[in-house]
Amino acid sequence: MFFVQEGFTYRNFLMDMIGVFAFVVWFWLLVVIYGDLFRRHDISGWGKALWVLVLILFSYFGIFAYLITQGRGMAERNAQQAQQARDELRRIVGFSVADEITKLDQLKKSGSITDVEYGRLRAKLV
Repeated sequence: MFFVQEGFTYRNFLMDMIGVFAFVVWFWLLVVIYGDLFRRHDISGWGKALWVLVLILFSYFGIFAYLITQGRGMAERNAQQAQQARDELRRIVGFSVADEITKLDQLKKSGSITDVEYGRLRAKLV
């Protein structure tokens, strides 16, 4: 209550901003962790319920524990989900590697890209 007695000062403003920032970071981390937790198929419902209880009861400690113990798996699951989204988009849009290689050949013939760029882009497609 020490800061309340001073009125509106720079220190009070700064402390309020730090508090708001900490809350936003905490909330964002909770959303990310709950999203990852409920997308997982490798743990049971009881495991998920236990993680939810830990995250509710031990707020920051639970977040840090989840990030430390499951961080690598989170990154792998996010990369896998992004790849699935790209593949689905390519399937819907009608992306074809053969079409892209044809486009690259045309760009190379017109002189828009060099041989090095052509090789790099073709290797990325294949």
